[in-house]
Amino acid sequence: MAMPLGLGQYCSLAGRVMGALSRRQTRGTLLPAIRWYITQTAGNNVQFKLDDRTAHSSLDLFKKDTGVIYRILGLDPSHVQQNPERFRDWAVVFGDGQITGGRHYWEVTVKKSSEFRLGVAEAAMSRDDCVGTNRSSWVFGYVQRKWFAMTTNQRVPVPLVGKPDRVGILLDYEAGLIGLVDIPKAKVIHSMRVTFRGPLCPAFGLWDGELLTHSGLEEPEGLK
Repeated sequence: MAMPLGLGQYCSLAGRVMGALSRRQTRGTLLPAIRWYITQTAGNNVQFKLDDRTAHSSLDLFKKDTGVIYRILGLDPSHVQQNPERFRDWAVVFGDGQITGGRHYWEVTVKKSSEFRLGVAEAAMSRDDCVGTNRSSWVFGYVQRKWFAMTTNQRVPVPLVGKPDRVGILLDYEAGLIGLVDIPKAKVIHSMRVTFRGPLCPAFGLWDGELLTHSGLEEPEGLK
């Protein structure tokens, strides 16, 4: 079971689940750069589904693999097909499209969740890490009724944001920008500047409730 990040210390920021998991010799290793079943795009407005091969055993995909729900008990790991793409310690799932360039926008509907993360990660990111805790991922996290921009075990508060039912993510690969979008206001609430160096995947972490993704969208008119 993936431990909710709101318990005790922010165990996600320490890069591990506290106490319950054994260390592996492969910890921190990256995946091979080639992922043969993934579609790559350097154009705009990527369209993706969630990639079941990456989903932690506590996550179930639904609605033709565009939604994900957290199961507190999850599946018996022995009943989940083991492969190097799957997150082993963390309730994380990637989208099935690799982004190598362009400007992209997608939205996420949040249902009954008080703890989740939305953003992007390098396709070859270690599956022993959680998104937002390393140099290979950039996410916006919601926990304890607060938003944070998260990367490299650092979190920056994102003020003046409530808990909307639906938020947008804007990614401009060449400009090195990922932003959290207030959809009704067509406004980037907070952004991170990054020098992207390899293929990226949409990335999602979930510790209760469910998320529904909406991709292949045009960004809101007048977005700023």
